[in-house]
This record gives sequence, C-alpha cells and structure tokens, in this order.
Amino acid sequence: MSEAPQDALRAADLTREEPSSEPPAARGHGDARRGPAPAGPAQPSPAPATPAPAAGAAAANAAAPTKSKSKARKILGVIVLLGLGGAGWWGYNYWTVGRFHVETDDAYVQADITHLSAKVSGYVSALPVEENTPVKAGDLIAKIDDADYKVALDSAKAKVDSARATIARIGSQINAQEALIDQAKAQVESADAELTRATNDFNRAQTLMKGPAGMQKTLDDATTDLSKAKAALLSAKAQVASAQGQRDVMVAQKLEAERQLASDETAVRQAELDLGHTEIRAPVDGVFGNKAINLGGYVQPGTRIGALVPSGAYYVEANFKETQLGAIKPGLQATVSVDALDGNALHGTVRSISPGSGATFSLLPPDNATGNFTKITQRVPVRIAITPSDETNAMLRPGLSVIVTVDTREGGPGAANAAPAPAKPTP
Repeated sequence: MSEAPQDALRAADLTREEPSSEPPAARGHGDARRGPAPAGPAQPSPAPATPAPAAGAAAANAAAPTKSKSKARKILGVIVLLGLGGAGWWGYNYWTVGRFHVETDDAYVQADITHLSAKVSGYVSALPVEENTPVKAGDLIAKIDDADYKVALDSAKAKVDSARATIARIGSQINAQEALIDQAKAQVESADAELTRATNDFNRAQTLMKGPAGMQKTLDDATTDLSKAKAALLSAKAQVASAQGQRDVMVAQKLEAERQLASDETAVRQAELDLGHTEIRAPVDGVFGNKAINLGGYVQPGTRIGALVPSGAYYVEANFKETQLGAIKPGLQATVSVDALDGNALHGTVRSISPGSGATFSLLPPDNATGNFTKITQRVPVRIAITPSDETNAMLRPGLSVIVTVDTREGGPGAANAAPAPAKPTP
C-alpha cells in the first residue's frame, strides 16, 4: 500500500475522533477551496456519529441535586413545624400544669414489714408454710418443740394445787384455833366467877372472925380459895392470849401461802405463754418470705424466723430535694408511676413529711464541722399514701422503683390554672 492512502486513512480517523468545531457549511467551502482530493483508492465512508451516553448521564446528574435539595427543604420544613408545635405544646403544658408539679424518681414502694422472731428456745419441729406463700392472720408459720414447755406447765400447775391445799389446811387450823380461843374465854369467865365466890367467902370468914363464933380455920380456907381463884383467872386469860397468838401466826401463814399461790399462778401463766410461744403465727394477712430457719434448726429468743409483708398496706417513700419541699404539704394530690407496671400511674395523697433529712437519721450522720466542706443538696423523705386496685396490688412489692409527681395546687388537677398566691410576709 502506498503512503497516500495510509495518510488518508489516518486523516479520516482523526476526523472521527476529533470532530471539527466548524459548521458543516464552512467545512464544505474549505474543501471546495482546497480542490478535489488526490486520486487514490476509494475510502470507506465514516459511520454516522451517534450521541454519547455520557452526555445524558451528565444531564441527569445535574437535575438530581435540584430535586434532592427541594425534598430536603420540605423535610426540614416539616421538622421545624413539628419542633415549633412540640415547643408550643410543651410551653402551654408547662404554663398550665407543669410549673405546679414537683417530681422525683428517688422514690420506692414501701410497707410496714413484720419481722418474725422466736421468743423461746428450742428445736424447730415444723415449718408448715413455704416461702413466698400468702397467709392469713393466725396461720401457723413455724413450731418449736414444746415437750419441755409442757412439762414446765404441768409442774407449775402442781405447785398451784399444792399452794391451794396449804391454804385450805391453814384455814382449817385457824378455824380450830378460833374454837380454842372461845374455850379459853369461857374458862376465863368461869375463873372470874370462881374468884367472885372465893372473895365473898373470904369476906364472910373475916366477918365471923370478929364475933364469938368465928373460927380461924374457916378464914384460912377462904383465903386459900381466894388465892386459887385469882390464879385460875390469870391462867385462863393467859390461855386466851396464847390461843389468839397462835391464831395470828396461822393467819400470817395463810397470807404467805396465798402469796405463794399467786406466784405459782403467775408461773402457770408464764408457762402457758412459753408453751404458746412455741407456735409462731402470722399477726396479719400477708405474704411470708425471707425465711431464715430450717426444719430441725435450733433457735433462741430473738432468732429471726422470716418476714411478713402485709397485703395491700403499701405506701410510697419519696425523697424530694430540700429545694422542692417549699411547695409540698400533707393533703396534696400525687401521681405515682410504677416501673413494674409499665409506667402505669397510681393516684396518691401526701400523708406526711419527715421531720429530718435522710442523712440525719442514718446510722452515721454526717459531721460537717471538721475540715473542708462541700455542700450537697439534702433529700427529705415524704410519705405518699396510695390506693391501688386489686389487680395492681398483686403486682406491687416493697422496694419497687417509682416516679412521684406532686401537684402543688390546692385543688389538684381541677384547680384553676393560676399561680399560687404569694406568701404573706412574716411580721
């Protein structure tokens, strides 16, 4: 192949790869000026030019940002409107309701838990109630072996019977002694009468001795009889005094026996109490839990048996900051949101406010009078009375976390949406 056709082919290739920027007419005139092409073999005509795909993609890419920006503006506008609406609702809610609410999440469900303990010592012979079981007031929780206490009760009763027998015996002796006293008094009366007779005989004998018919022997006999009568009277009176003294001793013995009887009867009652204390029973309706003993274990007075959580007697202990206490007082309405109930709210009432902060009644109260001091906001316990339904009551447990919101308006949720009246200045 000659060099001319090769040059023509290269020129055609360059023409296809780099299209001229001149219009077709201009290119035609140029070709006319240049004259006819040199002779040579016929060249294949170039293929018709087709539009490049890159041009359409570029146009699509140029339109896409415009559509994306328009969509973003719409979304942003919706977000702004939602934000403004939410802010407006929050502001309205705060002004009408929220500013009157005092809230804390440092609050827990509480109950007056009864800790059961043994009052007597012995081995545990029965545990009829399983742990975490509902019980009724009076149900048997645990039983201590009562054999020794039954023996002690029988012994105390025997002492009571003995003391009563002693009192009865002394009473009979006192009655007999009273009879002896009466007999001795009768002897005194007899001796007194004999003394009177002897005195009269002695006086007559003395009178006869003054006359011619008087005899010395008669006077001597009368004198002797008078002396005997006086001695007999003194002896009878002494017997009365002795019998009365013995009666007084017997009366004292009876009083002592009666006091012993009272002591023995007290011992019987104590033995009965000890025997009764071998049975630990539920004082109220509730759920028995936290069992601390096992069957056959030895317990002493004060040994913990377990705990009894009363049924339905729940309340909330909310620890409010000291800066929140100014608006809280007993009687205000409260809303209690329980985590265990999926946040369901219970209604309550402020019952009381603790007289001191939680730190004051702790085991080791803080002493801020030594060294450096860092002020910490204190919390004061506030008791909230709640009235759960039967359904929620079964779900509540002491120690559950709650969120408490107190409505500081006097009338609660139905009060007028007005700020509280300012407090009167203290004179």
